[in-house]
Amino acid sequence: MTKLLEKAFEEASKLPELEQNVLAKRLLDELVAEKKWEKAFAGSEDILSRLADEAIEEHKQGRTKPLDIDSL
Repeated sequence: MTKLLEKAFEEASKLPELEQNVLAKRLLDELVAEKKWEKAFAGSEDILSRLADEAIEEHKQGRTKPLDIDSL
């Protein structure tokens, strides 16, 4: 465990039990969400690479136009 995480847990341990549980739930939820994102992106790397190659090719062929942020 890193020193920073140890310090965070030390400070959290000073909170009332209810606040500790709220903080623990938020941390656990964040860890679960992070795992879901990692899994989603791990399976899409090839697809994203192919889409990037297609976009570059379309740009080389002059089939793209600059993004006009004001028109969004």
